[in-house]
Amino acid sequence: MEHRIQSLQHPISLIPQSSKTKTSKQLTNFKDALLDVQGLKVSKHAKQRMNERNIAIDQEQWQKITAKVGEAKQKGITDSLVLTDNAALLVSTKNNTVVTAMDRSEAGSRIFTNINGTIVMDD
Repeated sequence: MEHRIQSLQHPISLIPQSSKTKTSKQLTNFKDALLDVQGLKVSKHAKQRMNERNIAIDQEQWQKITAKVGEAKQKGITDSLVLTDNAALLVSTKNNTVVTAMDRSEAGSRIFTNINGTIVMDD
């Protein structure tokens, strides 16, 4: 019985080392792909701001924004400003979450700090 316990403590890996690397990369890519499919989360604060400022973004635009945020994340961007025709969104790519939102005209006179990337959406 003790022999079985010892063998469980030291499992033998049947997967070659190079395959392990590919598998972990595949899992990371799967995780990113899953986030892309699920779309961006919108924080309570951002929802409130969008409602107050009458900012509406249709499903097609959300999909485009989500795809661009995914690209930004792959390039190492962690906090991004997303500019659309009618809105400016601050997005945490780490959390896949819209942190806050404002009307595009309102954003024109602002200074944005603590971002390391900007996404300009052309329609």
